[in-house]
Amino acid sequence: MPGHGHELTRLRIALTAFFALDGFVFSGWVVRIPAIKEQTGASASALGLALLGVSAGAVVTMTLTGRLCRRYCSHQVTVVCAVLLSLSVALPPLTHSAAALGAVLLLFGAAYGSINVAFNSAAVALVAALRRPVMPSFHAAFSLGGMAGAGLGGLVAGSLTPTAHLLILTVLGLLVTLAAGPVLLRHRPPAAPADDPAPDAPDRAPGTRRVDSRTRGLVVTFGLIALGTAYGEGALADWSALHLEQDLGAAPGVAAAGYTCFALAMAVGRLSGTRLLERLGRTRTLVWGGTIAATGMLVASLVPSVWAALLGFVITGLGLANLFPVAVERAGSLAGPGGVALASTLGYGGMLLGPPAIGFMADWFSLPVALTSVAVLAATAAAIALTTRHAAGG
Repeated sequence: MPGHGHELTRLRIALTAFFALDGFVFSGWVVRIPAIKEQTGASASALGLALLGVSAGAVVTMTLTGRLCRRYCSHQVTVVCAVLLSLSVALPPLTHSAAALGAVLLLFGAAYGSINVAFNSAAVALVAALRRPVMPSFHAAFSLGGMAGAGLGGLVAGSLTPTAHLLILTVLGLLVTLAAGPVLLRHRPPAAPADDPAPDAPDRAPGTRRVDSRTRGLVVTFGLIALGTAYGEGALADWSALHLEQDLGAAPGVAAAGYTCFALAMAVGRLSGTRLLERLGRTRTLVWGGTIAATGMLVASLVPSVWAALLGFVITGLGLANLFPVAVERAGSLAGPGGVALASTLGYGGMLLGPPAIGFMADWFSLPVALTSVAVLAATAAAIALTTRHAAGG
Protein backbone atom coordinates (compact mmCIF):
# COMPACT_ATOMS: atom_id res chain seq x y z
CA MET A 1 0.00 0.00 0.00
CA PRO A 2 1.23 3.57 -0.71
CA GLY A 3 0.84 4.54 2.95
CA HIS A 4 2.89 1.56 4.04
CA GLY A 5 5.64 2.47 1.58
CA HIS A 6 5.71 6.03 2.89
CA GLU A 7 6.00 4.70 6.45
CA LEU A 8 8.95 2.50 5.49
CA THR A 9 10.65 5.46 3.81
CA ARG A 10 10.26 7.55 6.96
CA LEU A 11 11.67 4.72 9.05
CA ARG A 12 14.64 4.40 6.69
CA ILE A 13 15.41 8.13 6.93
CA ALA A 14 15.14 8.08 10.73
CA LEU A 15 17.42 5.04 11.07
CA THR A 16 19.92 6.59 8.67
CA ALA A 17 20.03 9.66 10.91
CA PHE A 18 20.85 7.51 13.96
CA PHE A 19 23.61 5.64 12.11
CA ALA A 20 25.14 8.96 11.03
CA LEU A 21 24.80 10.36 14.55
CA ASP A 22 26.64 7.37 16.00
CA GLY A 23 29.62 7.83 13.70
CA PHE A 24 29.60 11.61 14.19
CA VAL A 25 29.61 11.45 18.00
CA PHE A 26 32.19 8.66 18.26
CA SER A 27 34.69 10.29 15.90
CA GLY A 28 34.17 13.63 17.62
CA TRP A 29 35.26 12.04 20.89
CA VAL A 30 38.24 10.27 19.30
CA VAL A 31 39.83 13.43 17.90
CA ARG A 32 39.85 15.01 21.39
CA ILE A 33 41.66 12.12 23.07
CA PRO A 34 45.09 13.89 22.96
CA ALA A 35 43.68 17.01 24.66
CA ILE A 36 41.88 14.96 27.32
CA LYS A 37 45.07 12.97 27.94
CA GLU A 38 46.88 16.22 28.66
CA GLN A 39 44.04 17.45 30.86
CA THR A 40 43.99 14.30 33.00
CA GLY A 41 47.79 14.06 33.16
CA ALA A 42 47.56 10.36 32.29
CA SER A 43 50.59 8.44 31.11
CA ALA A 44 50.37 6.52 27.85
CA SER A 45 49.78 3.24 29.69
CA ALA A 46 47.19 4.76 32.03
CA LEU A 47 45.38 6.29 29.07
CA GLY A 48 45.42 2.93 27.31
CA LEU A 49 43.78 1.29 30.29
CA ALA A 50 41.20 4.08 30.51
CA LEU A 51 40.37 3.70 26.81
CA LEU A 52 39.65 0.03 27.39
CA GLY A 53 36.57 1.30 29.22
CA VAL A 54 34.93 2.04 25.86
CA SER A 55 35.58 -1.48 24.63
CA ALA A 56 34.60 -3.15 27.90
CA GLY A 57 31.37 -1.17 28.18
CA ALA A 58 30.42 -2.00 24.60
CA VAL A 59 31.17 -5.71 24.71
CA VAL A 60 29.49 -6.28 28.09
CA THR A 61 26.22 -4.60 27.07
CA MET A 62 25.79 -5.88 23.50
CA THR A 63 24.24 -9.22 24.46
CA LEU A 64 22.03 -7.53 27.07
CA THR A 65 20.84 -5.06 24.44
CA GLY A 66 19.81 -7.92 22.15
CA ARG A 67 17.58 -9.23 24.94
CA LEU A 68 16.13 -5.76 25.58
CA CYS A 69 15.30 -5.43 21.88
CA ARG A 70 13.45 -8.73 21.96
CA ARG A 71 11.58 -7.86 25.15
CA TYR A 72 10.64 -4.29 24.31
CA CYS A 73 11.36 -3.02 20.81
CA SER A 74 14.55 -2.19 18.90
CA HIS A 75 13.07 1.21 18.01
CA GLN A 76 12.55 2.19 21.65
CA VAL A 77 15.97 0.89 22.66
CA THR A 78 17.59 2.85 19.81
CA VAL A 79 16.07 6.12 20.99
CA VAL A 80 17.00 5.55 24.64
CA CYS A 81 20.57 4.63 23.70
CA ALA A 82 20.87 7.69 21.45
CA VAL A 83 20.02 9.89 24.43
CA LEU A 84 22.56 8.06 26.61
CA LEU A 85 25.24 8.30 23.92
CA SER A 86 24.65 12.02 23.46
CA LEU A 87 24.79 12.71 27.19
CA SER A 88 27.75 10.48 27.97
CA VAL A 89 30.04 11.97 25.30
CA ALA A 90 30.12 15.19 27.35
CA LEU A 91 31.56 13.43 30.42
CA PRO A 92 35.22 12.65 29.50
CA PRO A 93 36.44 16.28 29.56
CA LEU A 94 34.93 16.70 33.03
CA THR A 95 37.36 14.15 34.50
CA HIS A 96 40.78 14.93 35.97
CA SER A 97 42.31 11.48 36.42
CA ALA A 98 42.78 8.35 34.35
CA ALA A 99 40.62 6.34 36.77
CA ALA A 100 37.71 8.77 36.49
CA LEU A 101 38.12 8.86 32.71
CA GLY A 102 37.97 5.07 32.54
CA ALA A 103 34.78 5.07 34.64
CA VAL A 104 32.90 7.50 32.39
CA LEU A 105 34.18 5.72 29.28
CA LEU A 106 32.53 2.54 30.55
CA LEU A 107 29.21 4.38 30.35
CA PHE A 108 30.05 5.90 26.97
CA GLY A 109 31.11 2.49 25.63
CA ALA A 110 27.94 0.87 26.96
CA ALA A 111 25.81 3.44 25.14
CA TYR A 112 27.89 3.09 21.97
CA GLY A 113 27.72 -0.71 21.91
CA SER A 114 24.03 -0.77 22.78
CA ILE A 115 22.91 1.65 20.09
CA ASN A 116 24.88 -0.35 17.51
CA VAL A 117 22.95 -3.52 18.38
CA ALA A 118 19.62 -1.68 18.59
CA PHE A 119 19.70 0.21 15.31
CA ASN A 120 21.23 -2.72 13.43
CA SER A 121 18.36 -4.90 14.71
CA ALA A 122 15.87 -2.27 13.55
CA ALA A 123 17.63 -2.05 10.18
CA VAL A 124 17.47 -5.84 9.71
CA ALA A 125 13.68 -5.74 10.13
CA LEU A 126 13.40 -2.82 7.70
CA VAL A 127 15.60 -4.52 5.09
CA ALA A 128 13.32 -7.58 5.24
CA ALA A 129 10.21 -5.43 4.84
CA LEU A 130 11.66 -3.41 1.95
CA ARG A 131 12.85 -6.59 0.22
CA ARG A 132 15.91 -4.67 -0.95
CA PRO A 133 19.48 -5.14 0.33
CA VAL A 134 19.83 -1.59 1.67
CA MET A 135 21.87 -2.47 4.77
CA PRO A 136 25.11 -1.00 3.34
CA SER A 137 23.44 2.40 2.99
CA PHE A 138 22.98 2.60 6.76
CA HIS A 139 26.63 1.77 7.35
CA ALA A 140 27.60 4.33 4.71
CA ALA A 141 25.78 6.91 6.83
CA PHE A 142 27.87 5.79 9.83
CA SER A 143 31.08 6.18 7.79
CA LEU A 144 30.09 9.62 6.47
CA GLY A 145 29.00 10.72 9.93
CA GLY A 146 32.37 9.63 11.28
CA MET A 147 34.22 11.59 8.63
CA ALA A 148 32.09 14.68 9.35
CA GLY A 149 32.69 14.34 13.09
CA ALA A 150 36.44 14.00 12.62
CA GLY A 151 36.48 16.94 10.21
CA LEU A 152 34.56 19.17 12.61
CA GLY A 153 36.83 18.10 15.45
CA GLY A 154 39.89 19.06 13.45
CA LEU A 155 38.43 22.46 12.63
CA VAL A 156 37.49 23.40 16.19
CA ALA A 157 40.41 21.76 18.01
CA GLY A 158 42.36 25.02 18.12
CA SER A 159 39.47 27.25 19.09
CA LEU A 160 37.24 25.23 21.43
CA THR A 161 38.09 23.35 24.60
CA PRO A 162 37.21 19.64 24.69
CA THR A 163 34.44 20.49 27.16
CA ALA A 164 32.82 22.98 24.79
CA HIS A 165 33.29 20.80 21.72
CA LEU A 166 31.82 17.64 23.24
CA LEU A 167 28.98 19.61 24.81
CA ILE A 168 28.10 20.77 21.30
CA LEU A 169 28.02 17.12 20.25
CA THR A 170 25.63 16.43 23.13
CA VAL A 171 23.29 19.20 21.98
CA LEU A 172 23.42 18.09 18.34
CA GLY A 173 22.84 14.47 19.35
CA LEU A 174 19.79 15.35 21.43
CA LEU A 175 18.40 17.49 18.59
CA VAL A 176 18.79 14.65 16.09
CA THR A 177 17.14 12.27 18.56
CA LEU A 178 14.31 14.74 19.09
CA ALA A 179 13.78 14.98 15.33
CA ALA A 180 14.18 11.32 14.33
CA GLY A 181 13.15 9.56 17.55
CA PRO A 182 9.37 10.12 17.30
CA VAL A 183 9.32 8.35 13.92
CA LEU A 184 10.72 5.20 15.53
CA LEU A 185 8.59 5.46 18.65
CA ARG A 186 5.36 5.70 16.62
CA HIS A 187 6.00 2.44 14.77
CA ARG A 188 7.12 -1.05 15.68
CA PRO A 189 9.71 -2.76 13.44
CA PRO A 190 7.90 -3.85 10.27
CA ALA A 191 7.27 -7.50 9.46
CA ALA A 192 8.68 -9.03 6.30
CA PRO A 193 6.19 -9.57 3.45
CA ALA A 194 4.24 -12.81 3.87
CA ASP A 195 5.22 -13.95 0.37
CA ASP A 196 8.94 -13.40 0.91
CA PRO A 197 10.57 -16.30 -0.98
CA ALA A 198 13.74 -16.37 1.11
CA PRO A 199 13.71 -19.54 3.20
CA ASP A 200 15.27 -17.85 6.19
CA ALA A 201 13.32 -14.61 6.06
CA PRO A 202 11.31 -13.85 9.19
CA ASP A 203 7.54 -13.84 8.91
CA ARG A 204 7.39 -11.11 11.53
CA ALA A 205 9.78 -8.76 13.20
CA PRO A 206 13.09 -10.62 13.64
CA GLY A 207 13.75 -12.16 17.00
CA THR A 208 10.48 -14.04 17.49
CA ARG A 209 11.60 -17.44 16.26
CA ARG A 210 13.34 -20.20 18.11
CA VAL A 211 17.07 -20.38 17.42
CA ASP A 212 18.45 -23.92 17.14
CA SER A 213 22.09 -24.98 17.34
CA ARG A 214 22.54 -24.99 13.55
CA THR A 215 21.22 -21.45 13.28
CA ARG A 216 23.46 -20.31 16.11
CA GLY A 217 26.41 -21.89 14.31
CA LEU A 218 25.57 -19.93 11.17
CA VAL A 219 25.27 -16.71 13.20
CA VAL A 220 28.73 -17.35 14.65
CA THR A 221 30.00 -17.91 11.11
CA PHE A 222 28.69 -14.55 9.96
CA GLY A 223 30.11 -13.06 13.15
CA LEU A 224 33.54 -14.36 12.13
CA ILE A 225 33.18 -12.56 8.80
CA ALA A 226 32.38 -9.38 10.74
CA LEU A 227 35.41 -10.03 12.96
CA GLY A 228 37.75 -10.27 9.97
CA THR A 229 36.40 -7.03 8.56
CA ALA A 230 36.58 -5.09 11.82
CA TYR A 231 40.09 -6.43 12.47
CA GLY A 232 41.19 -4.72 9.26
CA GLU A 233 39.46 -1.46 10.18
CA GLY A 234 41.09 -1.35 13.60
CA ALA A 235 44.51 -2.29 12.25
CA LEU A 236 44.52 0.36 9.53
CA ALA A 237 43.18 3.07 11.84
CA ASP A 238 46.17 2.62 14.16
CA TRP A 239 49.00 1.42 11.92
CA SER A 240 48.54 2.72 8.36
CA ALA A 241 50.21 6.09 9.01
CA LEU A 242 53.17 4.48 10.79
CA HIS A 243 53.67 2.03 7.92
CA LEU A 244 53.73 4.83 5.36
CA GLU A 245 56.07 7.03 7.38
CA GLN A 246 58.36 4.45 9.01
CA ASP A 247 58.60 1.78 6.31
CA LEU A 248 58.10 3.79 3.12
CA GLY A 249 59.53 7.20 4.10
CA ALA A 250 56.36 9.20 3.46
CA ALA A 251 56.04 12.75 4.77
CA PRO A 252 53.78 13.08 7.84
CA GLY A 253 51.00 14.71 5.81
CA VAL A 254 51.03 11.93 3.21
CA ALA A 255 51.20 9.31 5.95
CA ALA A 256 48.09 10.75 7.59
CA ALA A 257 46.26 10.44 4.26
CA GLY A 258 46.55 6.65 4.33
CA TYR A 259 43.64 6.01 6.65
CA THR A 260 41.64 8.82 5.00
CA CYS A 261 41.96 7.01 1.66
CA PHE A 262 40.81 3.78 3.27
CA ALA A 263 37.85 5.42 5.05
CA LEU A 264 36.72 7.27 1.90
CA ALA A 265 36.88 4.06 -0.11
CA MET A 266 34.77 2.27 2.50
CA ALA A 267 32.16 5.05 2.39
CA VAL A 268 32.03 4.93 -1.43
CA GLY A 269 31.81 1.13 -1.38
CA ARG A 270 28.92 1.22 1.08
CA LEU A 271 27.06 3.90 -0.87
CA SER A 272 27.13 1.60 -3.89
CA GLY A 273 26.53 -1.51 -1.79
CA THR A 274 22.80 -1.88 -2.44
CA ARG A 275 23.26 -1.85 -6.21
CA LEU A 276 26.18 -4.25 -5.88
CA LEU A 277 24.15 -6.68 -3.78
CA GLU A 278 21.22 -6.50 -6.19
CA ARG A 279 23.52 -7.35 -9.08
CA LEU A 280 25.84 -9.92 -7.48
CA GLY A 281 23.88 -11.28 -4.52
CA ARG A 282 25.19 -11.70 -0.99
CA THR A 283 27.54 -14.62 -1.52
CA ARG A 284 29.42 -13.17 -4.48
CA THR A 285 29.57 -9.77 -2.78
CA LEU A 286 31.18 -11.37 0.28
CA VAL A 287 33.54 -13.57 -1.73
CA TRP A 288 34.65 -10.86 -4.14
CA GLY A 289 34.85 -8.27 -1.37
CA GLY A 290 37.12 -10.46 0.76
CA THR A 291 39.27 -11.37 -2.25
CA ILE A 292 39.65 -7.75 -3.37
CA ALA A 293 40.46 -6.61 0.16
CA ALA A 294 43.11 -9.32 0.52
CA THR A 295 44.70 -8.31 -2.77
CA GLY A 296 44.67 -4.61 -1.86
CA MET A 297 46.22 -5.26 1.54
CA LEU A 298 49.02 -7.36 0.09
CA VAL A 299 49.85 -4.47 -2.23
CA ALA A 300 49.63 -1.91 0.59
CA SER A 301 51.84 -3.88 2.96
CA LEU A 302 54.45 -5.43 0.65
CA VAL A 303 55.01 -3.15 -2.36
CA PRO A 304 57.80 -0.65 -1.48
CA SER A 305 56.07 2.44 -2.88
CA VAL A 306 54.05 5.11 -1.08
CA TRP A 307 51.62 5.54 -3.95
CA ALA A 308 51.17 1.81 -4.37
CA ALA A 309 50.43 1.57 -0.64
CA LEU A 310 47.84 4.36 -0.87
CA LEU A 311 46.22 2.59 -3.83
CA GLY A 312 46.29 -0.63 -1.83
CA PHE A 313 44.46 1.08 1.07
CA VAL A 314 41.78 2.27 -1.37
CA ILE A 315 41.33 -1.22 -2.81
CA THR A 316 41.20 -2.69 0.69
CA GLY A 317 38.52 -0.20 1.74
CA LEU A 318 36.40 -0.98 -1.31
CA GLY A 319 36.73 -4.70 -0.64
CA LEU A 320 35.91 -4.59 3.06
CA ALA A 321 33.12 -2.01 2.73
CA ASN A 322 30.13 -4.33 2.55
CA LEU A 323 31.34 -7.39 4.45
CA PHE A 324 30.31 -6.16 7.90
CA PRO A 325 26.83 -4.86 6.86
CA VAL A 326 25.99 -8.06 5.01
CA ALA A 327 27.28 -10.28 7.83
CA VAL A 328 25.27 -8.43 10.49
CA GLU A 329 22.14 -8.39 8.32
CA ARG A 330 22.31 -12.14 7.73
CA ALA A 331 22.95 -12.83 11.41
CA GLY A 332 19.96 -10.67 12.31
CA SER A 333 17.64 -12.26 9.78
CA LEU A 334 18.60 -15.70 11.07
CA ALA A 335 18.34 -15.02 14.81
CA GLY A 336 16.87 -11.55 15.34
CA PRO A 337 18.40 -9.04 17.78
CA GLY A 338 20.30 -11.84 19.50
CA GLY A 339 22.00 -12.64 16.20
CA VAL A 340 22.87 -8.98 15.66
CA ALA A 341 24.27 -8.81 19.20
CA LEU A 342 26.44 -11.91 18.74
CA ALA A 343 27.78 -10.88 15.33
CA SER A 344 28.40 -7.32 16.55
CA THR A 345 30.23 -8.55 19.63
CA LEU A 346 32.50 -10.73 17.50
CA GLY A 347 33.01 -7.86 15.07
CA TYR A 348 33.83 -5.42 17.83
CA GLY A 349 36.20 -7.99 19.28
CA GLY A 350 38.00 -8.03 15.94
CA MET A 351 38.38 -4.27 16.01
CA LEU A 352 39.89 -4.55 19.50
CA LEU A 353 42.13 -7.44 18.51
CA GLY A 354 43.55 -5.82 15.39
CA PRO A 355 45.78 -3.02 16.73
CA PRO A 356 47.53 -4.97 19.54
CA ALA A 357 47.89 -8.09 17.36
CA ILE A 358 49.59 -6.00 14.66
CA GLY A 359 51.87 -4.51 17.30
CA PHE A 360 53.01 -7.88 18.63
CA MET A 361 53.59 -9.27 15.14
CA ALA A 362 55.50 -6.14 14.15
CA ASP A 363 57.86 -6.74 17.09
CA TRP A 364 58.30 -10.40 16.17
CA PHE A 365 58.67 -9.90 12.40
CA SER A 366 58.13 -6.45 10.85
CA LEU A 367 55.21 -4.08 10.40
CA PRO A 368 54.72 -4.88 6.68
CA VAL A 369 54.56 -8.60 7.47
CA ALA A 370 52.21 -7.94 10.39
CA LEU A 371 49.84 -5.99 8.12
CA THR A 372 49.50 -8.99 5.83
CA SER A 373 47.38 -10.54 8.60
CA VAL A 374 44.61 -8.19 7.42
CA ALA A 375 44.85 -9.83 4.00
CA VAL A 376 44.79 -13.30 5.56
CA LEU A 377 41.60 -12.56 7.52
CA ALA A 378 39.93 -10.92 4.51
CA ALA A 379 40.69 -14.02 2.42
CA THR A 380 39.40 -16.20 5.26
CA ALA A 381 36.15 -14.21 5.30
CA ALA A 382 35.79 -14.82 1.55
CA ALA A 383 36.39 -18.55 2.06
CA ILE A 384 33.84 -18.70 4.90
CA ALA A 385 31.27 -16.94 2.72
CA LEU A 386 31.89 -19.42 -0.10
CA THR A 387 31.49 -22.46 2.14
CA THR A 388 28.26 -21.07 3.68
CA ARG A 389 26.83 -19.77 0.41
CA HIS A 390 23.44 -21.45 0.93
CA ALA A 391 22.98 -19.66 4.25
CA ALA A 392 24.07 -16.33 2.75
CA GLY A 393 20.74 -16.15 0.98
CA GLY A 394 21.86 -15.27 -2.54
